[in-house]
Amino acid sequence: MKLLLVEDDIEISQMLKDYLKAENYEVICAADGKEACEKFDNGSYSLVLLDLMIPKISGMEVMQHIRQSSTVPIIIVSAKDTDADKTLGLGLGADDYITKPFSVTEVLARIKANIRRSTQYSKPAEPENEVLVIGDLVMNLTDYTVTKKNVKVDLTAKEYEILKLLLQNPKKVYTKEQMYSLIWNDAYLGDENAVNVHISRLRNKIEDNPRTPKYVITVWGIGYKLGDLS
Repeated sequence: MKLLLVEDDIEISQMLKDYLKAENYEVICAADGKEACEKFDNGSYSLVLLDLMIPKISGMEVMQHIRQSSTVPIIIVSAKDTDADKTLGLGLGADDYITKPFSVTEVLARIKANIRRSTQYSKPAEPENEVLVIGDLVMNLTDYTVTKKNVKVDLTAKEYEILKLLLQNPKKVYTKEQMYSLIWNDAYLGDENAVNVHISRLRNKIEDNPRTPKYVITVWGIGYKLGDLS
């Protein structure tokens, strides 16, 4: 699998490249935002590792550029560790966020987890033709499409999985911990940003008015559930 590593610190870039090559990944490096955009546009990648503080074009702008044409998993690797930075990064389309300093084993584990989820999301359709419907929303589980009033809604892998989880369990209320464990397939460490941001992005795409949602409902003090549109 080929990875795009965007990092302006040569020592960190070389360390990660050497380690990941030893794990049988092909690693293409970019030292600034402009080079990152060019290499992404001219290649096919399984995942992008992206530093935020890079020259010429910022990491956030690189991520926006990638998201214009691709849902490839993006992991931010940055020294910026405030909740605001994490929320902004996830809100603009990142799938994961690793704070420097980091362990290379953690980076490898996150890469494997994100690629696994992405591969499961895009795998060929199974013979079963299952369609989930609520209100104007239709989710087709065989071709992984979501439409609203017959118009396609473009969801990321995690947004799709969140909506699928709620549609398949319409009466169940999920805590943020349960949702994180099921969607991210990882231990919940008390960081609500990932769940909150992806719920917000999902609502912006499927709700008539995200401020008064009817599809993804907040159960205050507990978590989220599917709205009752019957």
